[in-house]
Amino acid sequence: MKRFLPLFFSVLALLLTSAAALAQAAAPTAEDEAAKTATEVAAAKGAMPAVVDGARTPDLLEHMVDSVLELFNVTSSGNTVTHYVISAMFLVCAILLRRFVTTFIFNQLKKLAAKTETTLDDKLFPAMESPVATFVMVTGIFAALKVLKLSETADRAISAGSTVAFSLVIFWGLLRAFDAIIDHAAEIAREKQMGIAAFMPWIKKSLIAVFVVIGGLMTIQSLGYNVSTILQGLGIGGLAFALAAQDTIANLFGSIVVAIDQPFKIGETVKIGAYTGTVEDIGLRSTKIRLVDKSLVVMPNKMVSSEAVVNLSRFTQRRVEQVLGLTYDTTPEQLNAVVEDIRTVILADAEVDPTSVLVYFRDLSASSLDIWVVYVSRDQDAKKAFALKQRLNLAIMRAVAARGLSFAFPTSVMHLDGPVAKQLVAGQK
Repeated sequence: MKRFLPLFFSVLALLLTSAAALAQAAAPTAEDEAAKTATEVAAAKGAMPAVVDGARTPDLLEHMVDSVLELFNVTSSGNTVTHYVISAMFLVCAILLRRFVTTFIFNQLKKLAAKTETTLDDKLFPAMESPVATFVMVTGIFAALKVLKLSETADRAISAGSTVAFSLVIFWGLLRAFDAIIDHAAEIAREKQMGIAAFMPWIKKSLIAVFVVIGGLMTIQSLGYNVSTILQGLGIGGLAFALAAQDTIANLFGSIVVAIDQPFKIGETVKIGAYTGTVEDIGLRSTKIRLVDKSLVVMPNKMVSSEAVVNLSRFTQRRVEQVLGLTYDTTPEQLNAVVEDIRTVILADAEVDPTSVLVYFRDLSASSLDIWVVYVSRDQDAKKAFALKQRLNLAIMRAVAARGLSFAFPTSVMHLDGPVAKQLVAGQK
């Protein structure tokens, strides 16, 4: 490939020199001869002349074709062998140039991108390779068609087709670049653990949808249609559409509220209304939650935005509160001693926040003497908090057993008195 470059530039220089020589040799000596020659050349290539009797101005592709025809001094008004040869030359050059772009230029760009610190260029260059190669081929194909002398209807069809084709290829390239930039931004957000990282897929879908709509409108505008008239026509039925799509619009605004407030992100466990589960996807219309039983709930975003959201993955600490009931045969001295034992056991655990510990004899309940126990774990992890609670519960049971005491359970005592009771007692005797 490196040996091909000097040859390529030598041929290019030779073509430019030949073009200058041919232009000088073909220079007319009178103004009317120049006008005649221009008319014949325009007719020979089959392109529309520039603003003659209300015709449109030739585009850049037509100017390129004109230059090539002038280079080869083609003045015939019909299709000759030279026309077909030049048309085939455009196709061959497009194929060779496409090959050169994909195998050399982008390979060099990828090597340069691999040496840079940022990863944006590593995504951008591969994304742009296909659109650029397609643009080269589209240019070659339509240039080859414009060389030939065709009917007026065919010329109009080719002009419209080239407008649409170039617009689609350009917007495809911009869309690929836009997609690569958004993916790079999402990657940075995930690395920095930013809250917006969970909403990047939603943001990407929304921006791409807006981009596609704008691209479509601009393509329609380039074909000569009045986009404002089309939009006004759409506005007439806008009210009816809005009424028919109230729920969809409500869900869309609900997704915007979720994106702004960021009450949760993908992978977090939340409780929304009666549903508790892990967030799997946040879309434009709905949010998907995987419940504890592994079933999937697709919840409309308007419900998500209107319900209270409890994020079970964002505990700073986990608080434990429980009531221990001892039997009524426990003496005050024993009760005071076991309260101190329980407090000592909880404070001795390194995973407990010592400032949060509360252990007191609180209530004389119907069938038990109640000890109120409160403590907070230092770690927010649910598994560690449950392991801590189990460890302390076992230690409390050992402390109660060591004092010879028993936990109470619901009991009731019935006292019988009076003549009937005495008769029952006498009858049993």
